[in-house]
Amino acid sequence: MDNAVAVNPSLQLVESASFGGRLAAMPMRSKVSAGIGVMALIGVVLAMTMWSSQGDYKVLFANLSDKDGGAIIAQLSTMNVPYRFTEGGTAILVPASQVHDLRLKMATAGLPKGSVSGFELMDTARFGQTQFQERLTFQRGLEGELTRSITSMAAVENARVHLALPNQNGFFREQQKPSASVLLTLHPGRTLDRAQIAGIVHLVASSVPEMTPKAVSVLDQSGALLTSSGDGSQQAGLDAQQLQYVNQIETGYSKRIFDLLEPIVGRDNLRATVAADVDFSQTEATSEEFKPNQGTEATIAIKSQQTLEQSGANAATASGIPGAASNQPPLAATAPLTGASQPLQTAQNGSGGSNNSRREATTNYEVDKTVRVTRNASGNIKRLNAAVVVNNRSVTDAKGKTTQVALAPEEIEKLTTLVKESIGFKQDRGDSVKVINAPFKVEPITTVDVPLWKQPEVIDMLRAAAVPTALAIVAMLVFFGMIRPAIKSAMAPLALPAPGSNLAAVVDDEQTLDNVPALPAPVRNDHLETARQLAKDNPAAVAGIVRGWVSGEAA
Repeated sequence: MDNAVAVNPSLQLVESASFGGRLAAMPMRSKVSAGIGVMALIGVVLAMTMWSSQGDYKVLFANLSDKDGGAIIAQLSTMNVPYRFTEGGTAILVPASQVHDLRLKMATAGLPKGSVSGFELMDTARFGQTQFQERLTFQRGLEGELTRSITSMAAVENARVHLALPNQNGFFREQQKPSASVLLTLHPGRTLDRAQIAGIVHLVASSVPEMTPKAVSVLDQSGALLTSSGDGSQQAGLDAQQLQYVNQIETGYSKRIFDLLEPIVGRDNLRATVAADVDFSQTEATSEEFKPNQGTEATIAIKSQQTLEQSGANAATASGIPGAASNQPPLAATAPLTGASQPLQTAQNGSGGSNNSRREATTNYEVDKTVRVTRNASGNIKRLNAAVVVNNRSVTDAKGKTTQVALAPEEIEKLTTLVKESIGFKQDRGDSVKVINAPFKVEPITTVDVPLWKQPEVIDMLRAAAVPTALAIVAMLVFFGMIRPAIKSAMAPLALPAPGSNLAAVVDDEQTLDNVPALPAPVRNDHLETARQLAKDNPAAVAGIVRGWVSGEAA
């Protein structure tokens, strides 16, 4: 009993040891391994956090010049904002949550300024500059503003404006008119129609005083002149609007042929093209026709009429030839409707005097005149050429075998008639329609089986998941390889020392301890020795006896 009481305080001390004490009791190698593992795990967690926070980037500005890009990067560095570049280096990426805020802040700072300078050049005018420098600065600013306005169009990628502004003098006759030249760089696959070119011309002409639209020339990046020549001559070839009109005509006729013949020959068994020769020349003729007055007097239109009558009396004088003829009375006065007036004959009165009378009548008639102006319409179709190819007919026999059979001449003739009716065929116009039958060559479609690990979707998904997966694997290796063994060894229960082992560890066997009571000598028990010997000699019988005791049976 005394030995049991002496061992219990040591057991209670071991069981009451804390986790910190156990860690402190670990070997130095385990402590270093656990510390390195914890630090590595913390680094992995921080890396995953930073990667997830920097994954969503959006474009702040694109198509920047080197000067603007450097100014924006310097501003972002001052604001402690992370940024990235695209592969071409022409765009700057920032975190998606800060895009709109940064754009407003950059606009407040005047960025990006752009490679083209406008009227802001006037803000930095130097003191003491000459009149020539001031005029040159104004011209550069006006060219920059026009360039910005033109590049805002969707089809224009870049533009350059050159203004020729002559010096104004006091002599009006010697003053020269300003002119301008515009060089456009269009986006690939984009074109400008006639209305857009006219808009650019009027924009430049309206921005410069006393400049006429005829003094503005517009060129594209290939050097082709987009504006019409000043002398009004017809340009060689067709412009974009005329080409579009011809394309619409040809597409419309081709659609008519497809809509009419596809239900007969089947889908994908027909190919048709239509070529239209369109006349865009404009002619204008003016003619005047004069016709004489026709019809009766009642139907003749009188333009003006004037009548003059004059009469007077003279004293009687001897006149005439003596004889009977001079004593006869005068005839009645007559005047023709047309022609020169004739003097009237005078009649003598009875007293020997004479009365003089004169009458003139002038009548102007309207002359028939016809003015005819004839202007031919532009865009008339001069000729149409249609070419149609029809595939062979597929015939399936009773056994299910499919063969290709050529069309009969009667069927080709019917199809030709349908094509002529669909396009409005005119023989006198010189139209031509040709329909032929030929077998179509069917190219075999080879499907390429792309492995799953080579598909673009899978590659993108693997790239997106590669970083977090690698970090997770590293975290698991650190935890299970370095941290978990240290925790397991610290949490393992400590082995209890055997009774008296502490005394043996402290005190040697050869030394004796004072004040230790002597243990009583063991008492020999004959019955106990007999039972031990029986268990050694006959273990089966002893086991049966113990089993009976446990089950409660009588011995």
